[in-house]
Amino acid sequence: MSSLVQAAIFAAGAAVGGGVTAAVLSRRPAAQRPSVPPAVDGTIISPSVPAVTPPVIGLGTNGTAQISNLSSVASLSSSAVLKYGHPGPIADPIVRKAYVAAYDRRLRHPAWTAEHLTLASLGKSSLVAPPDETGDRTKSAFMEDDAIPAPFRARLSDYLRSGYDRGHMVPAADAKFSQEAMNETFYLSNMAPQVGDGFNRHYWAYLEDWCRRLTGTFSDVYVFTVPLYLPNRDPDGKWRVTHEVIGSPPNVSVPTHFAKVVLTSKPTSPSTPNILELAMGAFVLPNAPIPDETPLERFVMPVDAVERAAGLALFSDAIKSTSKHICQSTKCEVIVRRFDDTRKRPDMRRAISAPK
Repeated sequence: MSSLVQAAIFAAGAAVGGGVTAAVLSRRPAAQRPSVPPAVDGTIISPSVPAVTPPVIGLGTNGTAQISNLSSVASLSSSAVLKYGHPGPIADPIVRKAYVAAYDRRLRHPAWTAEHLTLASLGKSSLVAPPDETGDRTKSAFMEDDAIPAPFRARLSDYLRSGYDRGHMVPAADAKFSQEAMNETFYLSNMAPQVGDGFNRHYWAYLEDWCRRLTGTFSDVYVFTVPLYLPNRDPDGKWRVTHEVIGSPPNVSVPTHFAKVVLTSKPTSPSTPNILELAMGAFVLPNAPIPDETPLERFVMPVDAVERAAGLALFSDAIKSTSKHICQSTKCEVIVRRFDDTRKRPDMRRAISAPK
């Protein structure tokens, strides 16, 4: 399993236009490529890309996600000005069996979550024996995360009668390989307030299902989920970010939008299993009811736009410059699956054309 695909988090951010409209963003030129393709653990990217400094989130040699380069806070604290402690802000790193994440203490929900999906991790591989025990969500319960300091913790009471669902950032369905892994997806540190009917229980769930189905086409699927706070233009012509805060006293912020950003890899051909083809794409959805018939293409965004809006750098320039758009590598569609609708509706498949 490749360890070359890496994701870098926490770079400079800027605002994106209101709603789900992204500005056209210019890209920085890719670094000059070396004459010899770089290799890590025998795996190279095609076309070749320059080696990059390992970012905050990367993949270990065994394919699991790992956090690195978290020394900035410690180095700052060594300053005489901060001899009595570093005030923050601090994103609490969370490492679970099925995902890694950074928790935003101010907003009381994840700043981002990251997961690595494969047929094997979803229990669908014909080459890997299924685990002896699989996760059953009926045995899981929502719970507060004691690993988060009490003053910054999201609480079960915050969601009580709030009108919002406890929305999984990493879905429970992505962690079926063990009960412990599934239980960990029910920590409130993996939740953000989401509109229930029409979003969390419907269109957002269709998008989560699409991410899982990518494992049928790609050997590795990396999924980032990012809560967003995007501005709207008010009647006076000025742009403002307005969001609700739930709890009594107010405690957990309600994102205006959510992004799913995917990076996929697969061998360029059966004869070259160590040469990977990469594809990526981003989708930004408003935290609001979305009609089932809405085409998924309406929510396609440049990855750069999501990074600027969130203040993150999800991928290096080298990865961006060598990746196709996801919809050029596979059919991008959501399949409507309403559990309360017994009719099969093939007309509800919504295809998305490849970018021009």
